[in-house]
Amino acid sequence: MWLYDSPDTMNDKPLPVSEPLIPRHGGYRKLRSFQVAQLVYDVTVRFCDRYIDKRSRTHDQMVQAARSGVQNIAEGSLASGTSKKTELKLTNVARASLEELRLDYQDFLRQRGLEQWEPEHPALVRLKARRVATVEEFVEWVGEELARTNTDEHGQTRTNGKPVKVRAGQWRSAELVANGALSLLNVCCYLLDRQLGAQATIFEREGGFTERLYRVRSEKRSGR
Repeated sequence: MWLYDSPDTMNDKPLPVSEPLIPRHGGYRKLRSFQVAQLVYDVTVRFCDRYIDKRSRTHDQMVQAARSGVQNIAEGSLASGTSKKTELKLTNVARASLEELRLDYQDFLRQRGLEQWEPEHPALVRLKARRVATVEEFVEWVGEELARTNTDEHGQTRTNGKPVKVRAGQWRSAELVANGALSLLNVCCYLLDRQLGAQATIFEREGGFTERLYRVRSEKRSGR
């Protein structure tokens, strides 16, 4: 499944005449938002272990923010069977956690004088084209990008024959990984924004569990 396609907007078909009291719910592992959030979590754990002091509060906060994104998407999906309101709330918590994580990555780059790349940066374009779905594939992309950059006979750093600004040593890979993680976060936040919009529409149209309970009981009483 391609993680960067337009997200599922969930089931927006009209309710059947005889609707179940507890509708189908869960299935969060099939959500693209969950898949990308889980990849972001895996990448963040590796990033923090390598570039952030494990004794620092930032290390724990970044990992926990990434984990919160994953866990709240899953919890919201499971809660949707009996509470669309809870689903909406938890999805919003996931979105807020990943926004916090995005700021942490941006601060990491800014505070170290590293560059935050535009979405059109060649390395990020290649990342999206790879359609990475696992942390192993992400690491492979990092390795290929580091190997792609070389220095010519004049000491000018080049990528695909064009001069580029590249950091030396550890900061070179840190800049690459942080920007790759930000690219994934941008995708995930976009997917969650779409998901929140769809959930809000369904909640406005169908109501919550109390309204569903009333409709089901009314149907039973009327003999439908």
